[in-house]
Amino acid sequence: MSDYSLFWMSISQHLLDCVVVNEIWSTNLRGVKVQDKQDFPDTASLVTGSQEFADNLIKVSKKSQDLISDFYNSQKNDDFDPDPFNIGGSFLSLAQNMSADPTKLMDAQANLWKGYMDIWRNMALNASGQDSDAAIEPAKGDKRFRSDEWSKNQVFDYIKQTYLMTSKWINDTVADVEGLDEQSRQKVDFFTKQFTDALSPTNFFWSNPDVLKHTVETKGENLVHGLENLLDDLKEGKGKLNPKMVPDGAFEVGKNISITPGKVVFQNELMQLLQFNPTTDKVYKKPLLITPPWINKYYILDLRQDNSFIKWCVDHGHTVFIISWVNPDERHIDRNFEDYMSEGILAALDAVEQTTGEKEVTAIGYCIGGTLMSATLAYMAAIGEKRITACTFFAAQMDFEDAGELLMFTDEDQIQMIEKKMETAGFLEGRNMATTFNMLRSNDLIWSFMINNYLMGKDPFPFDLLFWNSDTTNMPPKMHSFYLRNMYQQNLLQKPGGLTLGGQAIDLSKVTIPIFVQASKEDHISPFESVFKATKLMSGPAEFMLAGSGHIAGVINHPNANKYQHWTNASKKKYETAQEWLEDAKESPGSWWPHWQKWLAKKSGPKVDARDPAKGKLKPLEDAPGSYVKVKAKAGKSASE
Repeated sequence: MSDYSLFWMSISQHLLDCVVVNEIWSTNLRGVKVQDKQDFPDTASLVTGSQEFADNLIKVSKKSQDLISDFYNSQKNDDFDPDPFNIGGSFLSLAQNMSADPTKLMDAQANLWKGYMDIWRNMALNASGQDSDAAIEPAKGDKRFRSDEWSKNQVFDYIKQTYLMTSKWINDTVADVEGLDEQSRQKVDFFTKQFTDALSPTNFFWSNPDVLKHTVETKGENLVHGLENLLDDLKEGKGKLNPKMVPDGAFEVGKNISITPGKVVFQNELMQLLQFNPTTDKVYKKPLLITPPWINKYYILDLRQDNSFIKWCVDHGHTVFIISWVNPDERHIDRNFEDYMSEGILAALDAVEQTTGEKEVTAIGYCIGGTLMSATLAYMAAIGEKRITACTFFAAQMDFEDAGELLMFTDEDQIQMIEKKMETAGFLEGRNMATTFNMLRSNDLIWSFMINNYLMGKDPFPFDLLFWNSDTTNMPPKMHSFYLRNMYQQNLLQKPGGLTLGGQAIDLSKVTIPIFVQASKEDHISPFESVFKATKLMSGPAEFMLAGSGHIAGVINHPNANKYQHWTNASKKKYETAQEWLEDAKESPGSWWPHWQKWLAKKSGPKVDARDPAKGKLKPLEDAPGSYVKVKAKAGKSASE
């Protein structure tokens, strides 16, 4: 399976649909006259414009041929891998274990047919005018079947229920197979769901009522525009499909996104350090240093002025510094985890002290930036350094035993494959990581854009978060291998002395400063049960807080938005698990930011005069957001190059 083969399954069907439509409608609809528009309430406009419709479908057929030709030409390179996720062995094991118990499979098949019979019976009752509940409904939060046609139209209702019944049966049957090791179990469960999601009727022309309606309304222009979008995306991806999530030119960093005023006050080969302009006359004495993930860009914390975490912190009296990581290329091939600590966090601390005169700071580490921060705190504890006096962690893992679905992509075969790619290119392309993360929410981050861009023929909506999501960063090979092997694969950070950085044994239990640990209840990247373990690994006072929503929206939730909720627990009890903590927690509506601000304010020292970065001891190098954040991820060379 290639990294876009799931797309291709739907595209192939789309092309076949287009050819069939072209043959049927271009042949049969030319010259058709409307006898009575009441007889064709949904297709009258199509029929009256059949010549235009047929012409559009001829264009579709031609573009389909171009698309197929381009696709197959793109597969001729030497580095084409039919199974980049190494799932073949897991599914072979699944087949062997499944065939070992044919009776169980037959029982499952019988249950599926019973489900079909329930659907047919209910459909017959509805057709006869009797009320009958659906045999199966979409899961809560499933956005695919929101159109009224999926419930009101019996044909589409039948298609929907049959699909839901079948996909549930496939996933349940696979999950019920015994004899698989845990890693194979995770893989077959995950990729089976990817398969059933790919086959959703919403992803196909003939079985999506919204697409059919739009095709009639536009006389087929949506199909022409959709294939143009598809061809453009394939060309831009050099044969690999990456649907646009936002329209070209909708956002520009420093123009209409990431515009909180500030200065770059320091830089080296790995990062720029930004200091933001104060908006209050007085500020807390201790500056706030933020370490974002190096896997994507810092401005997730500074999207728009009305949802910017950075601006909110500045408005609440904090002198905010943030690290803006370099977008690596082959020049950074030897940079490793220790370099990101020494030339990242430690260098930033030196620069903060130089420009403000303050030695002590508070800090934030977000996601893997928090993982790096925790290791740095342990290093500082080992050398007796106390410059960070309180630290907040956003969705950051330190114990990776229960790190969720990403563990599937970190077995030895996977890591060796990634290392081979990095050896060829000199770095890991950001789009490789983006594909993996998007697969964790394929219906929202893959298939919805397939439908909108290619079937509906529309441009995507200009959404700042998705612009950031598409603005990828590359990974230095040594840094990335160290992280995958030592954190995800071997889970050494949580083991005292498991890692050595800067010549010091890393022991998180030596960290005694107060910490605030934020997690999100629906986080699919850093499960809150895993994040919670940080409260037990460090020895200082620890406050845990659980936010509603997921990995991003759970963090970026401005109080003015009045969205979601959060849970806090004032008990002094030592909880073993996050679930135990949650049972005693109090749920409160809205953002958790004000609750966190109360915690941080007590640890940030007295108020002093506001600090203007233009007047600090370090001469500003350029205006925020700086130049590093504007660098686009460089594409790597293929093995054939």
